[in-house]
Amino acid sequence: MEEYLIVDGYNIIGAWPELAKLKDRNLEEARDRLIDILAEYQSFSGLKTLLVFDAYYVPGIGGKYVQSKLKVYYTKEKETADELIERLVNNLMGRRRTIYVATNDMTEQHVIFGKGALRLPASELLTKVRLSRKEIKKQIQTETSKRTNPLDGNLSADLKALFEKMRRGK
Repeated sequence: MEEYLIVDGYNIIGAWPELAKLKDRNLEEARDRLIDILAEYQSFSGLKTLLVFDAYYVPGIGGKYVQSKLKVYYTKEKETADELIERLVNNLMGRRRTIYVATNDMTEQHVIFGKGALRLPASELLTKVRLSRKEIKKQIQTETSKRTNPLDGNLSADLKALFEKMRRGK
């Protein structure tokens, strides 16, 4: 079963407190931060993630880019993020595929739900991202604590023998 996550970028930026504050200072920085967060989440969750930014008022911009292994879409001139998200849902919908759309836009949630995708509110996505970060930290700590002697793997056989002799008082 393939799972996809389509994210309405500016909607999520406006809904997540950290990114909303950042957006007020620097929108580009908020976009880059969301890309980093979602790239990490994609790697951990295994969900194929597509991030959509609305370029409705920006003439000539549009296209698909891959940044940090994350597919980032910018809409074409006079196209809304909602229109592109709906098109992506239509293109991806098929057997053995589950598609989630992360947005707080209620109208968009109803439209994509009618097309067969599942809605994911911004707050729920934020919770999933935070839980994945905790799990990553936990796994790192577990891996680190498994190594009883972190120096052991970095020492030559001669040095190990010397230290063993010293330890035994020889």
